[in-house]
Amino acid sequence: MSGHGPGDRLPQDSRVDRRSFLARMGALTAAAAAGRPFPLEAMGTGASLPRRSRLPGEADFWARLPEPGSQGAALEDLSAWEAGALLRRREVTSRELVEACLERIRRWDSVYQAFNALTEEEALRQADALDRGRGGATGRGGPSVEGLLHGIPLAIKDNFYTRGVATTANSHIFRDFVPEWTATAVVRLQEEGGVMLGKTQMGPLATTRALTPDGEITTLNAWAPGDASVNPGGSSSGSATATASRMALSSIGTQTGGSITAPALAQGLTGLKPTMGRVSLRGVIPLTYSRDHVGPLARDARDAALLLQAMAGPDPADPRTQGLPAVPDYLAAVSPWPGLGAGRLPWATRIGVMPGWADGNGAEAGLRRDFLREMEEAGADLVPVDPGERWRELSSGEMNSVRLPERSEPFLEWLREDVRLFGVSLSSWIQGLLLSGDEFVKGQRARHALLRLTLDRIFDRCDVVLLESHLAFDQTGLPLVALPVGFTAEAGGRRHPQGILVGGAPFGEERLLALAHTWQERTDHHRQRPPDPEAGDEARYRGRAPRGRLDVEAVAELSQ
Repeated sequence: MSGHGPGDRLPQDSRVDRRSFLARMGALTAAAAAGRPFPLEAMGTGASLPRRSRLPGEADFWARLPEPGSQGAALEDLSAWEAGALLRRREVTSRELVEACLERIRRWDSVYQAFNALTEEEALRQADALDRGRGGATGRGGPSVEGLLHGIPLAIKDNFYTRGVATTANSHIFRDFVPEWTATAVVRLQEEGGVMLGKTQMGPLATTRALTPDGEITTLNAWAPGDASVNPGGSSSGSATATASRMALSSIGTQTGGSITAPALAQGLTGLKPTMGRVSLRGVIPLTYSRDHVGPLARDARDAALLLQAMAGPDPADPRTQGLPAVPDYLAAVSPWPGLGAGRLPWATRIGVMPGWADGNGAEAGLRRDFLREMEEAGADLVPVDPGERWRELSSGEMNSVRLPERSEPFLEWLREDVRLFGVSLSSWIQGLLLSGDEFVKGQRARHALLRLTLDRIFDRCDVVLLESHLAFDQTGLPLVALPVGFTAEAGGRRHPQGILVGGAPFGEERLLALAHTWQERTDHHRQRPPDPEAGDEARYRGRAPRGRLDVEAVAELSQ
């Protein structure tokens, strides 16, 4: 396959010095060890945040798009880019999109329990303002549409600061916290016209699937609303359920240990964890300074690219975002291009296949082999990759525990005050206090060695790699995408989405988005929507207490 691509240029991951990223992550580790100020005390008001610089190709993005594939569908079934296209054609208004999502929230969130706070009045007010524009009339045929996310209803995880709206991180510690300013990522979404419907339920302090702080199961998987035992994913499960159940067109979450990609895999979504520092963490209640990431939970790769384009960029209040390569045109990676047929990769791409990744006779292995066949037809080269036993040892769950002191340190004040404030997640905070200094230092060295091995033993052979686990790429700050590849049958004939996890080189988001988009041009798994809960469920569940309780001893295994 030729090396041509959007704009006849190579993607950013092929143009950056990977060794500089190795040094950068070492510096972040050192900064974490030196101690970073906790946001509540020293992160400022956000007044100095610069506006995002628009890229030349953004204006052409909408003109290049095909007809929305969901024409005639209910508004809440649309992907964000399809809704954006219809807004620009004056075929729908922002208010109509917001009202469609709010109607589903009113009817079904007593079942799904994806939200823990709604901003209904403000969302409608913002939608009306967007429909009026600058002095235009409300409604269709009104003013020009501005902003990548103009009028798109979004759900925001409840660890993002939102001015005047409670930000609880679903915890006892922050249960009464109402910020006076808004997180950078949310500000940028709103500047692009995104409409916040509300804050989504999450794991307490972002450590488990969505539960109450004391362990009661809340949010359900959108594909199994009658079965609390079906995991909705990691701590961003409220955002995932809101998107999958059509109560929001897209959403954002955070990932320290799988909490974007795991909910995406569990609920048939496209979840993207960008490279460390690509999206500001200013105004996100922290978990681990050198591993926290912000990213989209979207219905497809094009939606993920829209949200990432809006959020990415430097923030003077977050050193992790400084000194990075300029934000590229992510939208180009998911756009049609003259001379490049649909379902073809825009760049020559070597896909690394780990030993045993597609082995076996089960349905999941069959879906993986289908993916490999389709991507070969799309122009990819499949390359066997084996980084060795040392890499597997360093990327294990045991090595993952070295992050715990980094998350315990900022919370010492509350640990001293009353350990009951940590509820069901207390054990991991205590583990962080008990890990010895020499173990922590060795763990940081091991993480540096893991990144070096990943660059030398994986990305010297391929451009992206198929993974079984998010752990290695969470530890090293490298980008990940999760995407749906099909369905398997569960007990009782219920379908359950299956997905795969793909890792990229430093600043490899363009290539990951292009790969996911190419797959989605060749398949329709991302267009499948879960059925609504059974008739009468809204009455059966309304007002009920959360269903089920998590085994406290299992929290460490579920911790995200």
